[in-house]
Amino acid sequence: MKKRKEKLEREAPSTRSELLTWSQHPDDITQRARAEEGALACDLPRPQALLLGQISASHPAHRLISASRAMTSPMENSSYNSQTLQLEGLKVTKTSKYPVFICLLIIYVFIFIANVGILLLIWTDRSLHQPMYLLFCNLSINDIMGNSLLVPRLLSDILRPPSERLISYYECVLQAFTTHMFGTTSHTILMIMAFDRYVAICNPLRYAAIMTSNMVVKLTVSAWGVAFVLVGILLGLTIRLNRCRTLIMNPYCDNASLFKLSCESVFINNIYGLTFTVVLLSASIGSIVLTYAKITAACVTSKNQSLNSKALKTCSTHLCLYLIMLCSGMIVIILHRFPQYSDYRKLSGILVHVIPGSLNPVIYGVQSREIRRFLSKLFEHKKI
Repeated sequence: MKKRKEKLEREAPSTRSELLTWSQHPDDITQRARAEEGALACDLPRPQALLLGQISASHPAHRLISASRAMTSPMENSSYNSQTLQLEGLKVTKTSKYPVFICLLIIYVFIFIANVGILLLIWTDRSLHQPMYLLFCNLSINDIMGNSLLVPRLLSDILRPPSERLISYYECVLQAFTTHMFGTTSHTILMIMAFDRYVAICNPLRYAAIMTSNMVVKLTVSAWGVAFVLVGILLGLTIRLNRCRTLIMNPYCDNASLFKLSCESVFINNIYGLTFTVVLLSASIGSIVLTYAKITAACVTSKNQSLNSKALKTCSTHLCLYLIMLCSGMIVIILHRFPQYSDYRKLSGILVHVIPGSLNPVIYGVQSREIRRFLSKLFEHKKI
């Protein structure tokens, strides 16, 4: 205490000569308050010093420190549960910005026109009102929805500087929901299409009795309903988290980039996400393998050449669509395990939307005899 008294006496002239106010000198007052607190703790015996945190709430030094922290806390917590987020966007150089924009725009326009054209074609031609084509309409609708809520946003962000790539929290959640619905529904739709091919080839005589209009509606509702429930739970677990960050480290919003904004525990999110992925891929791959195993067995035992030819054409189309979708998704999942390839993962995350969406109508249009016949009649009519 004696040393502290001598120190205060030496500093007395300077302190008396200058009157500090909080509005003009907050940093100086805070610094002196902390020095006062440290000096007080040093002068006290150890047991009393340990109790300083309990009894010092009334001490002037602690009141000053609390006031300074209260004034700075709004700045520190300005990003807490912010309703405005910033997207990293697609990393492109200034020289490649416009070529990438034009290329992505052409792909999106092609996806939209091709899939809408397939839908109109099936809708107008009554000969195409068959379960196989009606189920394929779900895939075209899914491609249009999945790309329409993603690609236009990417195109606008390419032309913006990184600091202006802002998105509202609710728009980000909607984009994440659409992204995961696109991927999940792609699997469930191809699963019900595989069931249709199985019935057509393995039970051709009962095909009309099994694949009725009611059955097509039930399969369609189940494909979309299962995906909606699974993705709804996935995003619901993420929405409950408080956010302490605002930067989305991705060209677009998805579930992983959303829950990475939180400073809370995401253990439940990781467990459900892993379970969701394993169950979906197991059911998808398992049903496709089982279906094609039975179709192959039916073709091997059958001596009907027309049946084998029909199975080869229809199944090759469906299998090609499934492999494109599966390989695109697996590349993204694998690249998630290698942080050093994050740029490739982000690019593949975009390609997983645009590649299946652009190839699905082309492959089905080329392989389908009915669609080719309708298109040839349409072009001949225009020439006349």
